[in-house]
Amino acid sequence: MRLALAQLEIEAGAIEGNRERALDAIAAAADRGADLVALPEIFNVGYFAFDTYRRGAEPVEGPTLTAIADAARDHGVGVLAGSIVEDLAETESVETPADEGLANTSVLFDRDGSRLAVYRKHHLFGYESAEARMLVPGETLGVATFGGATVGMTTCYDLRFPELYRDIAEAGADLVVVPSAWPYPRVEHWKLLGRARAVENQLFVATVNGAGEFDDASLLGRSTAYDPWGTTLASTDDDPDLVVADIDLDRVEAVREEFPAWRDRRI
Repeated sequence: MRLALAQLEIEAGAIEGNRERALDAIAAAADRGADLVALPEIFNVGYFAFDTYRRGAEPVEGPTLTAIADAARDHGVGVLAGSIVEDLAETESVETPADEGLANTSVLFDRDGSRLAVYRKHHLFGYESAEARMLVPGETLGVATFGGATVGMTTCYDLRFPELYRDIAEAGADLVVVPSAWPYPRVEHWKLLGRARAVENQLFVATVNGAGEFDDASLLGRSTAYDPWGTTLASTDDDPDLVVADIDLDRVEAVREEFPAWRDRRI
């Protein structure tokens, strides 16, 4: 599987411009032979643009995810639409029940634009952030089959909670993709946690961050793909970029056979 991490420049509240950059990145990734393209967290509104959350909230069937689904179909690629602010009350056709309110929601689309999975961020960030006050957390795992792989979905702050990743690994995931809006100064945490989740679960982890500055935060970029041994396959700096990595799905089983920590667990 060829995975493309679209490290987009995200402008606070500029929904149409941010959406167009996402669509351009999907097209560019397809031109580079990508099978699956991943977008950052709240890529259309901007994570730190809290004052535009309510104005920019959409249902899963809304214009942003409809445009992404169309792009997936037009280019014949899978897309993990990093996340949007979802208006739960307006969403109609998602199988997973949800209450009213707003959620931080990612959707995995197949190559034909069909919806494979919906994931609502479990761990809402409360440290100097309005997310935990404004949004409601998700309750179900985001796991789906795409292109012969079992793909897990988490979002940003979820990286700090290893039990969620263990549940995803238990569900059979080969790859976990982590759309994020990770800011400075926590560079070392960003690099450490993605690698740790890969090593302890012996699977691929790909972290896709945004780029750009907000009034009180700057995104640190550094989107990275790690293999099940924790080796960096591809990465970048803090500028907008398209990070492409080739994922050898057989590597998961090979690493677990070579170093059988997964088998040696005591549950």
